[in-house]
Amino acid sequence: MSTHLSVNGEAVAAQVRPDTPLAIFLREQLGLRGTKIGCAAGECGACTVLMDDRPVCACLTPVGRCEGSRVLTIEGVSDDRGGLHPVQRALVEHGAFQCGFCTPGVVMSTLALAAQPRPLADADIARALQGNVCRCSGYVKLLEAVKAVLAEQRA
Repeated sequence: MSTHLSVNGEAVAAQVRPDTPLAIFLREQLGLRGTKIGCAAGECGACTVLMDDRPVCACLTPVGRCEGSRVLTIEGVSDDRGGLHPVQRALVEHGAFQCGFCTPGVVMSTLALAAQPRPLADADIARALQGNVCRCSGYVKLLEAVKAVLAEQRA
């Protein structure tokens, strides 16, 4: 089957089985290895990408469901000069991760959260990130980083 979608702002047309997980397609056919596959069951969030501005688990999303969609992966995230995006910078500045395996998914979930037009309470932030498992950080610094970048964005 021929699939047409946009990945990181670039039009993509590819021959791929419609039941192929998006994460496999991104990693193996497009060479975008920043999207991690942790559990392959939608439990850990390491594979989170944005599809039409909404976070999805790429390990569970079949490519056939992406027809005509806009997909943003961690490789497509940067500031206007190609450097770290403010979300990435906040994670670094707050020492919010150790091994970094969860980081691409956390960044993508945070980008979706940052697009929310209303102020967010700590519980909203925790709820939005509950699908992203981090075994290293204990979440304290991670939540501090997300709160800081949201506060900066709203200032």
